[in-house]
Amino acid sequence: MSATNLRSRTEGLKDSVKPDGSTAELEKQVLELQQYNNATGHFTLVRNFRLADLVTISNGMCGSMSIFSSARYLESHDQSYLWQALAFPLAGLMFDFLDGKVARWTQSSSMLGQELDSLADLISFGVAPALLAFCVGLRTPLDTFLLSYFICCGLARLARFNATAALKKGGPKFFEGMPIPSSLMLVGAMAFWTNKGWIEGVQGLPLGTYCLRPSVDGLSCAGFEVHKVSLIFFAWAAMMVSKTLQVPKL
Repeated sequence: MSATNLRSRTEGLKDSVKPDGSTAELEKQVLELQQYNNATGHFTLVRNFRLADLVTISNGMCGSMSIFSSARYLESHDQSYLWQALAFPLAGLMFDFLDGKVARWTQSSSMLGQELDSLADLISFGVAPALLAFCVGLRTPLDTFLLSYFICCGLARLARFNATAALKKGGPKFFEGMPIPSSLMLVGAMAFWTNKGWIEGVQGLPLGTYCLRPSVDGLSCAGFEVHKVSLIFFAWAAMMVSKTLQVPKL
């Protein structure tokens, strides 16, 4: 983190001080930022990791392994790789739940851990499920546009959560919008389709496709073809960035 970014971050923290006792917490965050910025020597970032940070990185590792397993499936068409890609996000969810418990147990939460958590979540519950959807058959240009929209909405949702987290400590007991780990429901649906053979190269995705520009004879699609199930990803993305949808915290 550059000195300019550090000053901007700390000034923003100081400006958000409220008369409700949160001053000490904000000062602690400023000191943590200065600690990371002023550390010198080899492997300073690694030496500043807490145990909870390593658990969070394990979440990101699971997401990365899912992505590589998806790539191996696209190369070999071996369904064992597809099943591995479907399983890794679930392992990532386990680490996502565990890192918060470890942070509370060791009393070592940090701002770096919060940023790591969001980045790991984007990999495991945003990019990995979108690539899985591509693997099972959402491969038209419109499909990939909607999957990219899904990823970007997950990115925006995580950014909003980080930006407002300090203001909402001890506040409402609900999430604004669908949390990004909820995308595991989509992963579960894709696992069901894989088990039934409803994937590209076998029986094809359920519900088929919709053509926005049919050919002149009406027997084929001249362009803008989209799988109907890709609209599920579009709707899920909209729920993630919704401000009116309130999801109770577990």
